[in-house]
Amino acid sequence: MAIRSIPAPATNALVAGVDEAGRGPLAGPLAVAAVILDPQRPIAGLNDSKKLSEAKREALYPQIIERALAYCVVLIEPDEIDRLNIFQATMAGMSRAVAGLAPAADEALVDGNKLPKDLPCRGRAIVGGDALEPAISAASILAKVSRDRLMVALDTIHPGYGFAVHKGYPTPAHLASLQQLGPCVQHRRSFAPVRLLLDQARLF
Repeated sequence: MAIRSIPAPATNALVAGVDEAGRGPLAGPLAVAAVILDPQRPIAGLNDSKKLSEAKREALYPQIIERALAYCVVLIEPDEIDRLNIFQATMAGMSRAVAGLAPAADEALVDGNKLPKDLPCRGRAIVGGDALEPAISAASILAKVSRDRLMVALDTIHPGYGFAVHKGYPTPAHLASLQQLGPCVQHRRSFAPVRLLLDQARLF
């Protein structure tokens, strides 16, 4: 049986890292970022955004913006997440983020074990890639910081839920406020705690 191999990209190929932030929260958008780093302008301290402090992420964010050859951050709003489901929304966001790069990427390294079907270039899924590939680390930082900043802003528009503190994740405080106030327009209706509250409201 002949074994068909995929040739490695050329040494001067533009390789993008792709990652997301916000799959688990009950509220707010999903943020997906794609980054092509410049090998001539390395950035020290890149790592999985979850392993970095908020201060470190904020310090790295402007360095990535300034030194990257290209970057793109895409937000998938709650209504689209509800329409597609969170997995499909993530795949769509990854494709859009890569497509938004200028210059375009020759290859996309995607954190995780799944690749979007409609990537505009060749792709490779890497489990734990946000801690292994600097470009994916950079993407995870851009996605995380972009989303966290937005949730802080949304806290002033939708007070009472504590978005600035828990960023929409299902913490006990968030669940308690959700029970008391009911969902706002930023809550994902398809996620179980929100859906259950809406179902209960329909019974009365």
